[in-house]
Amino acid sequence: MPDILLTTLNARYIHSALGLRYLYANLGALQPRAKMIEFEFRDNLMDIAEKLLAESPRLIGIGVYIWNAAAVSQLVAILKKLSPETVIVLGGPEVSHAPYRVDFSPADVVIQGEGETAFRTVCHRFLQEGWIPESAILQAAPVDVASLALPYAFYTDEDVQHRVIYIELSRGCPFCCEFCLSAIDPAVRYFDVTAIMNEIDTLWQRGVRKFKFVDRSFNIDINRVLPVLQYFLDKTPPYLIHFEMVPNAFPEALMTLLRRFPPGTVQLEVGIQTLSPETSRRIGRPLCIDTIATNLRLLEDLTAAHLHIDLIMGLPGECPALFGAHLNQLVEWTSAEIQLGVLKKLSGTTMSRHDANYGMVYSSFPPYEILQNHLIPFAEMQRLKRFARFWDLYYNSGNFRSTVVLLWPDGDVFQHFMAFSSWIFKATESTWQFSLNRLAELLFNYLTQERHQDKTELANLLAADMLKVQGRKLPPFLREYASEVPEQPKKGLNPMRRRQILRS
Repeated sequence: MPDILLTTLNARYIHSALGLRYLYANLGALQPRAKMIEFEFRDNLMDIAEKLLAESPRLIGIGVYIWNAAAVSQLVAILKKLSPETVIVLGGPEVSHAPYRVDFSPADVVIQGEGETAFRTVCHRFLQEGWIPESAILQAAPVDVASLALPYAFYTDEDVQHRVIYIELSRGCPFCCEFCLSAIDPAVRYFDVTAIMNEIDTLWQRGVRKFKFVDRSFNIDINRVLPVLQYFLDKTPPYLIHFEMVPNAFPEALMTLLRRFPPGTVQLEVGIQTLSPETSRRIGRPLCIDTIATNLRLLEDLTAAHLHIDLIMGLPGECPALFGAHLNQLVEWTSAEIQLGVLKKLSGTTMSRHDANYGMVYSSFPPYEILQNHLIPFAEMQRLKRFARFWDLYYNSGNFRSTVVLLWPDGDVFQHFMAFSSWIFKATESTWQFSLNRLAELLFNYLTQERHQDKTELANLLAADMLKVQGRKLPPFLREYASEVPEQPKKGLNPMRRRQILRS
């Protein structure tokens, strides 16, 4: 039986906890006395507690994130009631900064910050001396990344076969965006590129073909980017690599390599967040609109990369019309996936300084999303959140490429899609549990009933959209109207499957 259990509740099965593997890799001599067990946050908490306690651990370390904070709070309470002698140590982003808006008080120790060294120290002293710190909260200093044991050997064969594999080349971010926890650590610390590339090659030899790089600004140091890209260019697809890149930094050397990647191999997450110079100054985010526009067009025109662009609603000083204008502009610039996020006030960030001036009101519960501000009342914020949900289902899904654009014939994407979103919610009173056929039927009904589209022409377009993916069948409601049913494609990589990494 292990003395130390490392665990967390992942958002989905396909995710793997890189943080746990770092802790395990850096336990040193205690590693043989430790074990990792991962769950999903939707798993039954009693079942999780049963599995953990069945190992009879003396200490349990749990990674806490925004998606699992509430569940971890309950899990800790359950564990301490059943086994009060078992020491519970919490770490991770959600407990690294005050104030805590979820009750973690039953835990014995909370490690704030990067925990590799601090967790090893706690485990060693507890197992050797029975020591528990007088203060339940330990502040861990940023680690020297050059001294860390790398975690990649501890991805299991099951991880290799079924899960996304996460890699990091750096920690920290040079930018100071007030809504982001990464801004707290402005000193970027780099891992040794050669060592990381050796680990990537080992993972490749083991069969890994999906790599997600978690660096917040992967392209700020071009000399570290190019060897990674060249490594994969020298490999034979299929594979899928994901990077988060800042929109202002796409020099020619980077673009030259990106052009060479075939379709379906590269995903780029490009954080825009706002196109307002005034807002960007207010929240400390650098913005050069001309450079952003140029780079987005170049990426779309010259590369086969799948682009994912982030835009945030609810930023201080931005009304719905301004947010809508930003969305319209992005749709004009690119056909990329545009993820519409809702502003969150995370503990540790400086977003609170805008609360009084802009009437910012946030939920007290994870994920701490904005509820209203002085420009967006609660009811309107609800409409915007439903807009974002339906935008994801119709636009970002890629299932309705030819038909969704019929919603905005004059180019005012925001106003027309808002009307469609409101119509759906009025008709269904739901934003969840829509099958693909139901989504298609709602779009068909709206465009024919509210926009008076020709039913046969629309049915043919919908049929072409939906049958692009092998194995799908024509929805029954379309059979009455469709006069042209396209042949299905031959078996290949499903583009919707590729998006799973991006959304993880």
